Amino acid sequence: MDQAPASAQQPKSSKETKRALVSSFLGSTVEYYDFLLYGAAAGLVFPHLFFSDEMDPTLGMTLSFVILLAGYVTRPIGGILFGHFGDRFGRKNMLFITLMMMGIVSVCIGLMPGYATIGVAAPLILVLLRVVQGLAVGGEWAGATLMAAEHVQEKNRGLAASIAVTGGPTGSVLATLMLGLFAGLPQDQFLAWGWRIPFLLSAALVVIGLYMRYRVTESPDFVAAQAKGEVHTGVPILRVLTKYPLSSLYGILAAAGPLFMQALLAIFMVPYVAETGVVTRQEALMMLTVSSFLHIFAIPFFAMLSDRYGRRPVMLVGAGISIALVFPMFALFNSGNFWLIALAFLVGNPIIQASMYGPIGAFLAEKFETQDRYTGVSLTFQLGSLVGAGTAPLMATWLVNLDNGGGTSNIAWYFILLIVLAGLAVLLSKETRGRAERAASRADESIDDQVLGR
Repeated sequence: MDQAPASAQQPKSSKETKRALVSSFLGSTVEYYDFLLYGAAAGLVFPHLFFSDEMDPTLGMTLSFVILLAGYVTRPIGGILFGHFGDRFGRKNMLFITLMMMGIVSVCIGLMPGYATIGVAAPLILVLLRVVQGLAVGGEWAGATLMAAEHVQEKNRGLAASIAVTGGPTGSVLATLMLGLFAGLPQDQFLAWGWRIPFLLSAALVVIGLYMRYRVTESPDFVAAQAKGEVHTGVPILRVLTKYPLSSLYGILAAAGPLFMQALLAIFMVPYVAETGVVTRQEALMMLTVSSFLHIFAIPFFAMLSDRYGRRPVMLVGAGISIALVFPMFALFNSGNFWLIALAFLVGNPIIQASMYGPIGAFLAEKFETQDRYTGVSLTFQLGSLVGAGTAPLMATWLVNLDNGGGTSNIAWYFILLIVLAGLAVLLSKETRGRAERAASRADESIDDQVLGR
C-alpha cells in the first residue's frame, strides 16, 4: 500500500526557490554531462582505445558496454549511501560531494592512457572510475530532485521536480554536442586526443555547479521535519524496505521502461545508425543532440500536465503513446533515409521517453515521507535505472542479433514489455498529487474545530 507523504509545507521565499531550482538544474546537468559522455564514448571510442587491437571489434564493444553497466550497478549503492546521510543530515552537503566526485572522475578519464601504453590496466582503471561515477550519480538524482521539489508548494511540485530531471537531457545535449564537434576530426586525431577534450572541459562546469550548490539553502521540508523531531537516527534503507515495499516496487517498474528508451537512444542507436552508412558518426550525434534539446522542454511539459491532471493519468497516457509509437520509430531508424532517421530520434526522446518520464520525479518523491524520501527515491529510481538503462545496450545488442531475424523488432517487443509493467505499476499506485495538501487542510480544520469547540 502506498504511503502518503507527511510533507510540511513551509513558506519558501521566491529568491531561495529560484536559487534551489537553478542549483538543482545546473548540478544535475553537470552530473549527467559526465555520466552520459561516458555512454556516448563507450560505443565510439573505448573499444578502439582501451582494449587490445587483436580483439574482435564486437567483443570490444560488448566489454565496453559491460563496463558501462558497472556504473549502473553501483548507482543503487550510491543512492542508498548518500540517501542514508541525506535523510539524517540533509540534502545540501551530499549534493556537494556527489558533484565533486563526478568532476574528478571525468578529468581522470580524459587523462587516461590507452591499452597500447599500460596494457590491461587501462580497462581495469576504467572500471574503477565508472564505479565511482555510478556511486556519485546514484546520490545525485534523488538529492537534486528533492532539493527542487521541496523548495516549492505542492501544487507546483511536478514542475519543480522536472527542472532537476531536465538536467539529464541538458547534460546529454552538452555531451553529444561536444563529442560530436570533435568527432568530425580525422579518425586518428579523434582517437588520439579529440575525444579527451569534452571530458576535461567538465572541470569548468563542475566549478560553476559547486558555486551554486554552496549558495543554496537546505531543503525547507527537511528543516521542518528536523525541527519536529521526525528525522530518525536509525537506518533509512530498513525503514524504506519495511514501510514502503509496494511503493518501492511500483517506483522501480515505473522508471525502468522510460529509462530503457533513454539509454537505447543515447548509447546503442548512434553507432547502430552510423554503421549503416546512411549517416556519419558526427551526424548521428547531432541528431541525438537536437532530440535531447527538445527533450529539455518536453519533460517540464508533461510534468506540468501531471500537476494539473495528476501523475497517474499523464503517465498512463504516456505508456499508451510509447506502445503505439515504438514500432514506427524503429521503422524510421531502418528507413535508410537521412531525414527519417533524424525524425526517429525526435519521436524517441521528446515524445516516447518524456511522456512517462516527465512526471517521474514528483511521482517518486510523493511516495515517501520527508525523513525517508532521499533514500526511497534514490533506491527506486536507481534500481529502475539499472533494470532499464543499465542493461539497454547489452540487451539491444543481443536482441538485434538473435537468429529469429527480428532485428530491431525484438527490441521493440522488449520495450513494450517494460512499458506494460510500468503502466501496471502506475495503475496500481495511488494518486499522490495534492495528498499532502489535503492532509494539511484536514489538520487545519481539526484545529479550527477544537478552537471553536465544534
